Amino acid sequence: MEKQKNKMSVLQLTIITAINMMGSGIIMLPAKLAQVGTMSILSWLVTAVGSMALAYAFAQCGMFSRNAGGMGGYAEYSYGKAGSFMCNYTYGVSLVIANAAIAISAVGYAAVLLGITLSPLQVALCTIFTLWLATVLNFGGASITGKLGSITVWGVIAPVLVMCTAGWFWFSGKQYAGSWNPNHFSFFNGIGKSIAITLWAFLGLESASANMDSVDNPKKNVPIACLGGTIGAALIYIISTNVIAGIVPNAQLVKSDAPFGLAFASMFGPVAGKVVIGLMVMSCFGSLLGWQFTIAHVFRSSADEGYFPKIFSKVTKTGTPIVAMVIITCIQSLLALMTISPSLSKQFDTLVNLAVVTNIIPYLLSMSSLKVIQKSEGVPDSKARVTDLIALVASLYSLYALYGCGLEAMTYGGIVTFAGWTLYGFVSHRFDLKKNEV
Repeated sequence: MEKQKNKMSVLQLTIITAINMMGSGIIMLPAKLAQVGTMSILSWLVTAVGSMALAYAFAQCGMFSRNAGGMGGYAEYSYGKAGSFMCNYTYGVSLVIANAAIAISAVGYAAVLLGITLSPLQVALCTIFTLWLATVLNFGGASITGKLGSITVWGVIAPVLVMCTAGWFWFSGKQYAGSWNPNHFSFFNGIGKSIAITLWAFLGLESASANMDSVDNPKKNVPIACLGGTIGAALIYIISTNVIAGIVPNAQLVKSDAPFGLAFASMFGPVAGKVVIGLMVMSCFGSLLGWQFTIAHVFRSSADEGYFPKIFSKVTKTGTPIVAMVIITCIQSLLALMTISPSLSKQFDTLVNLAVVTNIIPYLLSMSSLKVIQKSEGVPDSKARVTDLIALVASLYSLYALYGCGLEAMTYGGIVTFAGWTLYGFVSHRFDLKKNEV
């Protein structure tokens, strides 16, 4: 077969992988990690190792799986249509929840930018407005959404890169050390409390192998790009959040709804802080715009498979699933009202933990299916054993992250998951009945 032209280099794919993970997930991290203290750097190290294991294992799944449908296709090897359904269902639910959290991030930064204080109800109502605005703007189709997203993502990346480099000139080692464990958590409790928020920053790594058809020699270059992108994102996350912890006092950081803006104001003055906050609001909304469109297509593809109601398959002449978008945004609006909390930060925590719990379920199903995927494709045992070990590490990390999300998130996540099994019972006749009749 002739080598195709215009394919990405492994470096380009690595950069794209890192940028896809960063998005808007980082903008609230410094404030969240400040609740634990600078000992949260230990959580970063644990999450970096776990995320690299996940990224590598997903790269192997993508290379050897013959099933379409991403994680649902991977899970089908070991768990049949039931596992495929659960992957699609829980992944779809996690994206719905995660986008509500992104909208709350945008609201938090916008409130600081405008110098206003919002009540819990006002936060929820502004979040709902932001979600609907992003949905309505998506009615025009994918072209505008894609162009905006490729520009607005730099509203996050540029300030973060400045923080990673220039921020060191304002860094105080004494302040950093004094913020190590302000709440006197035990060693394992402290790490566990920040595991969920650090994993939140890496959600989306499962899409790292989606571009495997766009790079030469994918069997070699895709794992390199997945690992390289994850390592790159990890370094940027770890450096930027820890530099901020040495610039802004912990007590101020914990209370901030715009931690990067607060850090830049400390470094360069109030005007710079406002500019950075404005850039991050822009980036956050651009990310929200793209993800609202993506979620609708995730639900649409699941409906095409027969997993979700056919109403999610309806599209306009431009191929835009407007009905799916409206239904999803209605669910997100209800979610914003149901999770009203004493503070914006607390509501963000609740949504992030629930998004992480539901997202880990397809991770676990995919990791545990990798052995069957490799055997079905005749991968030599010597190579398969190494990959199986990495998948086991990824699975153990995922289970630990579930524990770190806390009982409340686990309870709600458990209810959501059991609801999924119930829903599968109502559609399983489309798959299992045919199989039994053969």
